[in-house]
Amino acid sequence: MDRQQSKPGTIDEYIAGFPVNVQNVLEEVRRTVRDTIPDATECISYAIPTFKLNNTNLVHFAAFKNHIGFYPAPTGMEAFKHDFAGYQTGKGSVQFPLNEPMPLELIARIVKFRTKEVT
Repeated sequence: MDRQQSKPGTIDEYIAGFPVNVQNVLEEVRRTVRDTIPDATECISYAIPTFKLNNTNLVHFAAFKNHIGFYPAPTGMEAFKHDFAGYQTGKGSVQFPLNEPMPLELIARIVKFRTKEVT
């Protein structure tokens, strides 16, 4: 998981840099976002997977040793603070532990919320 050697240019390249079990979780998150907003564009921004709509970042996500970081922009953090009560959070991020099922329904709701904000 050492990202120093070469920065990924695509989400596929980013995901390929992780062990298979983490790749599977990253693909689950990616599929959930894509299924929720098929018109979004995939890219790498801030060296992590990002989905954009109308040239605006919707959400970012990233893998770490013990969790998936999910970045729904500051507005998403405030709107879902009660849903995040059981998770570690930061200024603009929430950490979903890798040893627990990904809260895909919550991720979809966050993406819908962010989509409404940028459309």
